[in-house]
Amino acid sequence: MKFLLYYFLKIYIKIGLFFYAKKTTVLGRENIPKKGAILFVANHPNALIDPLLIATNTKRKIHFLVRAAVFKKPTIAKILNVIGLMPVYRIRDGIKQLSKNDAIFNNCQELLKNNKTLLIFPEGSHNRKRTIRPLSKGFTRILYGAIEKYPDLKIHIVPVGITYQNSSNYPSKVALIFGEPILANNFYAIDNKNTLIKELKNKISDQLKNLTVHINDDENYNTIITALNKTTIDYTDVNNSNYLIKKDTYPSKKKIEKENKLLYYFVILNSFIPYLIWKSLSKKIPEIEFTDTFRFALGITLFPFFYALQSFVISLFFSTEIALTYLAGSLLLVLLYTKTTATNAG
Repeated sequence: MKFLLYYFLKIYIKIGLFFYAKKTTVLGRENIPKKGAILFVANHPNALIDPLLIATNTKRKIHFLVRAAVFKKPTIAKILNVIGLMPVYRIRDGIKQLSKNDAIFNNCQELLKNNKTLLIFPEGSHNRKRTIRPLSKGFTRILYGAIEKYPDLKIHIVPVGITYQNSSNYPSKVALIFGEPILANNFYAIDNKNTLIKELKNKISDQLKNLTVHINDDENYNTIITALNKTTIDYTDVNNSNYLIKKDTYPSKKKIEKENKLLYYFVILNSFIPYLIWKSLSKKIPEIEFTDTFRFALGITLFPFFYALQSFVISLFFSTEIALTYLAGSLLLVLLYTKTTATNAG
């Protein structure tokens, strides 16, 4: 039952992401091993959207470690468990909660032992900053624990770069790039563990810096990003963006693109109640990185429900054919807006 529910949700979320993102570019799928244990390690700019993007663009079922705070509500926790999410506890969750990680990490090691796939965000938290931050040691604890328990187990690490044109805007473009796999066993030796951990973290970090946009200048970061956002830069063209940043050259100034106001107002008029709910909810979101997550959640639940409800009402007064035509037209209107609206860097 869980298997069927997982794949139903995966397909539904993938369709939702198609309606939500203007363009999704996926590169490097050939780097994902078809068999065996895999540990995906990715940067983390956009809360729960990040794991959903990776899960819906790989054939294998992925299990995730995400912050425990999202598991507070029992109903949500059950849904998250079905789609493969597991909580990881941090100091901010309380010192006593940290001991729960032992069972979670053991579960992760068993998943790897059974040649499953696991996704970890080794930066430790989400952040929109276009910089690969220092990697924590948490993922190596899981990794080396599995190798120590099962010496014959081969584990491949696949770095994943996630880049948004603007992670807090709708619609936006996104690039998902899978890097070359790293055999974790080559970085394990019981008598030289600390040195090899450092080497492994450096290798993964170096790959991630090439798989997403990376500004390697903390002191001048705000100046650089502000200048870039005023241009026509396409961050989802990762190689070109990193080239421009390294050369300290910027593309031409941004042209003012006229938004299709008529299409926008049609969408709002047809989705007025869900839109008002979103405007009210958006003011209460505590972290900007969660903006996309909440907006997408409403986009795949409340909005289609509202369209279906309006279709039902139309069928009562007119006919089923007219109601279905309205429903199809509503979805097409949203899709047209998503795919044709200009996306600004941010």
